Amino acid sequence: MALTDRDRRFLRTMRRIVLVTIAPDGRPRPVPICFVVSDDEAVLYTPLDDKPKRTADPLALARVRDITRDPRVSLLADRWDEDWTKLAWLRATGRASLLDSGPEHASAIAGLRAIYPQYETHRLDDRPILRIELERVTTWSAAEAGV
Repeated sequence: MALTDRDRRFLRTMRRIVLVTIAPDGRPRPVPICFVVSDDEAVLYTPLDDKPKRTADPLALARVRDITRDPRVSLLADRWDEDWTKLAWLRATGRASLLDSGPEHASAIAGLRAIYPQYETHRLDDRPILRIELERVTTWSAAEAGV
């Protein structure tokens, strides 16, 4: 599956999207995430950054436990505006995995730091990154729907 140029442009306008993992009891577990989209693949990366969380261990985070057990995930990016002709969303499903190091890990961190200056002071190099390979993308736009 490939992201269209239009999908990629839409995602790059987003400051955050929602990642949904599957909890052990089968319920969806949504969490807002920062992310970067690959330039040439249908892949997104999101950090397990060192912002305050319930646990200091990134591998103990619920989203990590969820994808370790079941790598299927969903993503939702939406654009809201009081002018409903500007409404749009992108929904994707895919499979998540952990990247601990290597060139792809380093590239993802560089991309994240280019978008989010706050990450300059975070220890991203020492922490895993979630890699999400998109398998299916669905989009909707009010402009195209004639709203």
